Amino acid sequence: MSGTIPTLAPASVVFMASGQGSQAPGMGASLLDVPEVAEAFACASEVLGRNIAALVQAEGEEAQAQLNQTKNAQAAIATLSIGIGRALEAQGITADALLGFSLGQISALALADMVSTEDAFRIIDARSSAMDAAAQENPGAMSALLKTDAESVQALCEACAQDEVLVPANFNCPGQIVIAGTPDAIERAEEAWKEQGGRASRLATQGAFHSPLMEPACAPFAEFLDTVPFAEPRIPVICNTDAAPLDAASVRQRLVSHLTHPVRFSESVCALEEAGARTFVEVGFGGVLSGLVRRINKELERPCIQDAQSFTAFIEARRA
Repeated sequence: MSGTIPTLAPASVVFMASGQGSQAPGMGASLLDVPEVAEAFACASEVLGRNIAALVQAEGEEAQAQLNQTKNAQAAIATLSIGIGRALEAQGITADALLGFSLGQISALALADMVSTEDAFRIIDARSSAMDAAAQENPGAMSALLKTDAESVQALCEACAQDEVLVPANFNCPGQIVIAGTPDAIERAEEAWKEQGGRASRLATQGAFHSPLMEPACAPFAEFLDTVPFAEPRIPVICNTDAAPLDAASVRQRLVSHLTHPVRFSESVCALEEAGARTFVEVGFGGVLSGLVRRINKELERPCIQDAQSFTAFIEARRA
């Protein structure tokens, strides 16, 4: 299932799995009594060897600090996305395509049955460990530039790199592109962008993800993926790096490449829209992806299913 996105039925639904950065204490706590969500948290806890439900139920600054750790943030976000996606399917609401943002790609693989739920959590654990080690070896940072375009960002990176790593990392939506690089290069770029009248917002990440600084993570992650069996997806899964469907033959290489290459979220949404998708449902927490879809095309339906209230409301609306 490689190449272009197949034509989807009219009014098709896309499930979007959240990426790292949307985590917060209490996320998904009101959904823990939904069987499919509870099963996802139980599976994650068993595979990862720690209580993921307790992690999201904790409150306060210490809980936020613990949740912000890459290994915990990725586990909590992915578990909630997988659980909500499965819960919607149990209610008869199925996706015609799947799209994840960075980490969310792993959640999407599980929802498409390309990997087992257990293997999805094993992949997340290996991925976060490799990324953590790479970030310690090559310290970096990320910053969202607002009111910009691809050409301007590329020129800014070339002007401010000064022989250091500085690249576009996330093409989120029109007017918003995230850059990644060494801390000094990011600071130079932020200052230069502000001098040009632009706005920059530093991201709370522990490394320069989706940049060449993640190269040390590639070999160990690739070695781990060789141990994981992949099946063909039962639902098309759109790859972040090229906005094209994933298949079993190329998924390992493309997941590894994703560590050092940018997330093309805006391009992926546009490709899905062109294929026929009209409803983009964020299964996760925070509504970040729903907000990006709004900026890409305000005419698209973009609910965020993140708690008991939004879960129930969406089901009732679909059945009406």
